[in-house]
Amino acid sequence: MTRISTILLSLSLLVGAASCQPEPAPAPEAETPTDPHSFARPDEALTKHLELDLEVDFEAQQLRGSATWTIEQKPGASQILFDLLELQIDSILLTTTDGAMQATTFRISEPEPYLGSALEVDLVPNTGSVAIFYRTSPDGAAALDWLEPGQTAGKQQPFLFTQGQAILTRSWIPCQDSPGIRITYDATVTVPADLLAVMSATNPQQKNDTGVYRFRMEQPIPPYLLALAVGNLAFAPIGERTGVYAEPSVVEDAAYEFDDMGKMLQAAEDLYGPYQWGRYDVIVLPPSFPFGGMENPRLTFATPTIIAGDRSLTTLIAHELAHSWSGNLVTNATWNDFWLNEGFTVYFERRIMEKLYGRDYADMLAIIGYHDLVDDVNDLGPDSPDTQLYLDLAGRDPDDGMTDVAYEKGAFFLQLLEEKAGREAFDAFLKKYFTEHRFETMTTKEFVVYLRENLLEPNQIEVDIDEWIYGPGIPSNMPAVNSTRFDRAEAAAESVAEGGAATAIDTTGWSAHEWLHFVRHLPRDLSLEKARSVDQAFDLTHTGNSEVKAAWLELSIRNGYSRQIEPALQEFLVRVGRRKFLSPLYRALVETDQRELGRRIYELARPNYHSVSRKSIEAILKV
Repeated sequence: MTRISTILLSLSLLVGAASCQPEPAPAPEAETPTDPHSFARPDEALTKHLELDLEVDFEAQQLRGSATWTIEQKPGASQILFDLLELQIDSILLTTTDGAMQATTFRISEPEPYLGSALEVDLVPNTGSVAIFYRTSPDGAAALDWLEPGQTAGKQQPFLFTQGQAILTRSWIPCQDSPGIRITYDATVTVPADLLAVMSATNPQQKNDTGVYRFRMEQPIPPYLLALAVGNLAFAPIGERTGVYAEPSVVEDAAYEFDDMGKMLQAAEDLYGPYQWGRYDVIVLPPSFPFGGMENPRLTFATPTIIAGDRSLTTLIAHELAHSWSGNLVTNATWNDFWLNEGFTVYFERRIMEKLYGRDYADMLAIIGYHDLVDDVNDLGPDSPDTQLYLDLAGRDPDDGMTDVAYEKGAFFLQLLEEKAGREAFDAFLKKYFTEHRFETMTTKEFVVYLRENLLEPNQIEVDIDEWIYGPGIPSNMPAVNSTRFDRAEAAAESVAEGGAATAIDTTGWSAHEWLHFVRHLPRDLSLEKARSVDQAFDLTHTGNSEVKAAWLELSIRNGYSRQIEPALQEFLVRVGRRKFLSPLYRALVETDQRELGRRIYELARPNYHSVSRKSIEAILKV
């Protein structure tokens, strides 16, 4: 069934909605591919610019206001379709290109799994804008994480952040929620006067007295990159174009940790051309953030788990910065093409880290990535179509495609191309690719054509594209990567496995990557006695490095050392909301017949998890 609502708006509302909108920055015209994860029909009517006006109500855990869309109505089109998830639509107003305003009718379809509902709005000839007045659902806004004061670092003020990727922006803004549709936006956000609001746009650097903040994003972006955070935030500059936002008790540590951000930005520009977004800042969110980072333009959202005190985990910042070219500048057209974002970004991230810290450092990152890829391929099955780069996710949650296959297999494909073409030729190709397609979307098919015409054929390079992009599993000609530093870490793990004393291992100068490699190469059937000796020697149960700690906790669960690490395990799972760490640990509990322990910890931790993490963990625990 559908419902039809005709809205009669008061004259005051009509006048208020008639305010002039700024001219959106022109976006390149390109054919928009069919997106199986959006109800939008951009070939009939297309959103171009958003004017967002929202009030943030922490008590009701609700956003209220309006989304006014400047649209491009194609000849003969009588409707425009938006995506929405659990939004409450109050009214819709049309404005024609000559300034006439009127209420209109609309229909909301029955919700479909993963996708939500289609909002079908009736248009009149020459419709110029569509103003949607709405409220978010306190229970169904999957993109919104409302945190009580006790869930923050300061314990005094509430916090809100959004997470739109892949298709959750529709739960806080009615939009054409497809990565193949790019829009510009302006926003006015009203928050409690003692809090600061920031967005993926131009940002204030300190609180004002009114609680009203205005934002602008002049470059066209896909809707999943619309982002908002509200909390007791402070700002610390790091360079002329870089800085960090965080809660006051965290901001100093974050600024220390990210001290190399300016160098990373310069290294990225040296590789593939000018940064196109003005500033590059980072906000450190509370621990419930489900990802390591999210590349929201101008303002990367980052997990506090990368603050280790020794700048050992800032590779994540290089990764999110690299997205300013691969992903934000040139975007996957659909979620089937996700590898075009992440594979390129992992390759680019390693080039940044190599430029700053040397080839051996980048090689360690590549080896870690290779092991992550092997683990995912083994979990999915080497013949699974989900181990292809190009995916078919129709009828499924696009989150299913966000595995290490897209990241690591994609990065190794680019590494192979570099080896075959030579670094100089390949860098020239990538720089040209980013320049010629900036602020555009890209399909896998289009990229293959571009690759052949601009790299393979001019340089007479033979590559089995079908095996790499359309074939499952790990390709036969995977580039080889070696590291003498990792060789020593592996030898240390082997020594322990064969009965050697952990205290005899020389770990002087080990990086976090070497520690991680050491833990990963300890045998899963490591005896209880040996596990205890390793922990006594290095106190891995209480390390402050979250990557190493998560790996050690998982190993301990699997080799029977669970009782000894249970308090630390519970503390970690309750405090940290990053899905990368949560899923392996809960899965290890299930696979070692400790499901009930997992469920007990989850009941304590669940309020601290974002909906993205909750969904994954509940599937593992069968809650």
